[in-house]
Amino acid sequence: MNLDAYHCSVNPTTGLYEFYSEGPKGSIKKVIDYQYIKNGNDVVGYNLCFGDWDERAARKCDRQVTNNNDKNKVLSTVADSIMDFTNKNPGCFVYGEGSTAARTRLYQMTINSNWEMITSFFSVKGKINDEWESFQHNRNYEAILARRK
Repeated sequence: MNLDAYHCSVNPTTGLYEFYSEGPKGSIKKVIDYQYIKNGNDVVGYNLCFGDWDERAARKCDRQVTNNNDKNKVLSTVADSIMDFTNKNPGCFVYGEGSTAARTRLYQMTINSNWEMITSFFSVKGKINDEWESFQHNRNYEAILARRK
């Protein structure tokens, strides 16, 4: 999307998108996982899972707060991974929900601030009261759904 982002690569063994956040707390490995959402045997979309990589547990931790002073660059890197993933999986939708309400709100604010660029590539919906609607500014959504145009 042409915003300042980290180099992100796909691990050929795990399929995870991986990159390193660089800042005052050092170099921190981040991973993005697109997990199937199925309806019966059919894959109907993907759940975007994102977090720090915990080497000791060999798993992603989505509740970690890094505070490495690079939030916008990290979120731009996640956006780049969504572009790459939807290029490789045309027609799919990507579901996103923060591990906390505050994180979901952060994602919404990022969408709002990049609205024109995002909507040139994606149709975006927000979930409110268990119903999906076209994404609107100044609404507090429970989750976000994007599909490549």
